[in-house]
Amino acid sequence: MYFRRLYDLRIDSDKTQQAIADYLICNRQVYARYEKGLREIPVSMLIKLAKYYGTSTDYILGLTDKRKPYS
Repeated sequence: MYFRRLYDLRIDSDKTQQAIADYLICNRQVYARYEKGLREIPVSMLIKLAKYYGTSTDYILGLTDKRKPYS
């Protein structure tokens, strides 16, 4: 699965892949593979990214188009 939203969220936040990889405490190449869908993202990292971007995991996964998390 290609996580276009991971890329979009990162670009909208003016962050580099390295900055996000540092936040996740992983290698930049590993994070790049998450964005490209070449590697499945662990649930713990998905949750961490949703909190970082202030959105829901459903939004990142493409299950909803609502960027704001549920109330």
